[in-house]
Amino acid sequence: MFKKILIANRGEIACRVIKTARRMGIKTVAVYSDADARAKHVEMADEKVHLGPPPASESYLLADKIIEACKVTGAEAVHPGYGFLSERTSFAKALEDAGIAFIGPPAGAIAAMGDKIESKKLAKEAGVNVVPGYLGEIADTEEAVKIATDIGYPVMMKASAGGGGKGMRLAYSEQDVREGFEATKREGLSSFGDDRVFIEKFIESPRHIEIQVLGDKHGNIVYLNERECSVQRRHQKVVEEAPSPFVSPEMRKAMGEQAVALARAVGYYSAGTVELIVSGADKTGQGFYFLEMNTRLQVEHPVTEYITGLDLVEQMIRVAYGEKLAFGQADVGIKGWSVENRVYAEDPYRGFLPSTGRLVRYRPPAESDDVRVDDGVYEGSEISMFYDPMIAKLVTYGETREEAIDRQIDALDRFEIDGIGHNIDFLSALMQHPRFRSGNITTGFIAEEYPEGFQGAPAGEGLTAKLSAIAGIVATAEAARAAQIEGRLNGPTPPPADWVAKLDGAEHKVSISGGAVEVDGTVLEIHAAYVPGQRLIEAVIDNEPLSVRIQKTRLGFKLTARGATHDLRLMRPHVAELSHHMIEKIPPDLSRFLLCPMPGLVTQIHVAAGDTVQAGQPLAVVEAMKMENILRAEKTGTVKEVVAKPGESLAVDAVILEFEQA
Repeated sequence: MFKKILIANRGEIACRVIKTARRMGIKTVAVYSDADARAKHVEMADEKVHLGPPPASESYLLADKIIEACKVTGAEAVHPGYGFLSERTSFAKALEDAGIAFIGPPAGAIAAMGDKIESKKLAKEAGVNVVPGYLGEIADTEEAVKIATDIGYPVMMKASAGGGGKGMRLAYSEQDVREGFEATKREGLSSFGDDRVFIEKFIESPRHIEIQVLGDKHGNIVYLNERECSVQRRHQKVVEEAPSPFVSPEMRKAMGEQAVALARAVGYYSAGTVELIVSGADKTGQGFYFLEMNTRLQVEHPVTEYITGLDLVEQMIRVAYGEKLAFGQADVGIKGWSVENRVYAEDPYRGFLPSTGRLVRYRPPAESDDVRVDDGVYEGSEISMFYDPMIAKLVTYGETREEAIDRQIDALDRFEIDGIGHNIDFLSALMQHPRFRSGNITTGFIAEEYPEGFQGAPAGEGLTAKLSAIAGIVATAEAARAAQIEGRLNGPTPPPADWVAKLDGAEHKVSISGGAVEVDGTVLEIHAAYVPGQRLIEAVIDNEPLSVRIQKTRLGFKLTARGATHDLRLMRPHVAELSHHMIEKIPPDLSRFLLCPMPGLVTQIHVAAGDTVQAGQPLAVVEAMKMENILRAEKTGTVKEVVAKPGESLAVDAVILEFEQA
C-alpha cells in the first residue's frame, strides 16, 4: 500500500481523506494557500506545503506546484477530492508522466466525460437514455433561439464544462434565451475556462437521481445504489439522501446497469457518479435520462457509505494501488436510510446571500453511530470569499427515512454557529416540511414552496409556549445570579418568578415556582439544566426533547429551535402592561434605492439617470462567487442617479442607484 499521499484540495474533503488515510496507516501531505495557512486540513496532515496566494488560480489550481510538492515530500499518490483539479485531464496525465499515482479514474475517462456534449454522444452510443437536445456548438444568441424553439420550451442552457450549479439557465421563452445565453457563456468562461453552451429539453416535474459506480483496474465495475438530490436551490444541491423514496427495485436495476455500461464504455475505474434526470410523472421506471458523469468523489458520498457500509475513499485508494474490488454486485445491499444536509455560509432570511467572516462560535452536534459531521473548520476559522461557502455536511442515519430525518432535525437544533450567516434554520424547515417528508419532491421544490423567500419554519403546536418557558427559566436563573453580587444596598433579593413573554405576535404569562413552570395557567413538566452564560439548552418538555439556541438581546432573547429564530421580549408583568402604550418605531423607507444584496463585483449597469424602467426590467449585474446575479426593478419608476460603476466592488447594502421619489 502507499506509504504517503498528497491531498490536492482543502476544507472538509481534505479532512475527510486524511481521516481514512490515517486509519489505513498512510501518511498525508496537505497543500494550502495563504488564506488557509491555519486551516483544519493543514493541522490534521502529517506534512504541509505552501502553494501561493488565496485565489485558486494562483494556488490550488497550479498542477506543477502540486507535482513539485509530491516530489519534495515523497508522496506516491494524489487524491484530488472534488472541484479544483479533480476532473482536469491534464492534471491526471501530468501525474502519470511524473510517476505519481492519481487516486481517481484514467485520464481518458475524465476527458470523455468532462465534456458534456461529447459525453452525451458517448452515453447514447452505450445504450444510455439521453435527454432530447442539441449537442453541437452554438455560435450566437440567434442560433440559440432557433434551437430552443425547435426543441420546444422549456429548455435548459448549460455550459459544456459546467458543474456545481454554475453556468446553467432555464428558459421558458425566447426572451429568456436572449437574456440568458450570453450570461451562461460568460459564467462558463469565468468558472471553467470554456464558453461553449449546449441546449436540451427541460424535463417537467424533474427529480435528480444519481448512481454511484465503483470499478477497479481489472475490469470489475459495480453500482452502489442511488442517491436522490432533488432538493436544490439554483441548481446547487442542498439535501441528499440514499436510497431514493421514488426509485423502485426495477428502476434501480435499470439505472445501475446503464451506469455500469457507460463506465465500461470509457474504461472507467475508481469512484464515479452517473447523474440522471428523472420524470416524477413517469411511474413506468423508464423515464430517466443521462445528465452527466462526475469522474470524482461526490460531495454527498457519505449517504452511500452509510447504507452500504463501504468507505469510498478507502476503495479509491485501494483501486489506485491496483487492488481488485473485494466484492461483487450481488454483495451490495441497502441497509437503512441516510440523509445529508449541506450547511452553507449564507443568509436564507436575506435571499440566501453569501456570508463571509470569522466563525466566532462553532459547535457542531456530537457525532455518534447515527450522526456524522464532515467539516474543515473550527471555532475561529475564516470563511473566505475565495472558496466554496460550505461550512460542513451533516449526515444522519436511521433504520427508516423518517428516523433519519428526525435525527437531522434534532442535530440541526444542536448546531451552534455565530459570526456569519448560515442556513441551519432553512435546513431544519426543509426536514419538517410535510411535502419533503412525504417524498413528493422535485428539483423545483424550494422555488415552489418558498416563492416569497424564507422567513423561518412555522412554529409547531405549543412551541411558542415552550420557548416562553425556557426564556423564563433563563431569566430567573440570570436574576438569581445577579442577586448574589456583594455590596448591594438592600442586600440579596429573591429573583422574580413572574414574567410576560412576547413573541410571534402572542403574549404568554410565565410563572416559576421551585422546579415547576407554568405557562398561561398550564404546568409544563420541564427538565432543563441551565448555567448562566450557556448558549445551548437541551431540555425535555412533557417528555419531548427540545434543543434551543439562546442569545441575549437588549430587551430579551433570540431563541432558535425547529427551523426558526424567534425574537422574544421578556418583561415583568407591570412593565408589560406599560409597554402597550409605547409608540412603535417605523423602519426607514429604502424602496427608492437599488441596494447591493451581497458583497460582489458590479459587471454591468443597464440603465442611466433619467431612464424610465418597468417592473422586472434588468438594472444591473453583480458577480459573487463566480455567479452572475441579475438585479431587476421591483416596480415602475424613473432613475434619479446611478451611483455605482462597472468594475466596482461593493459591500452588502451599498447603493447601486437611486429612483425618483414617488
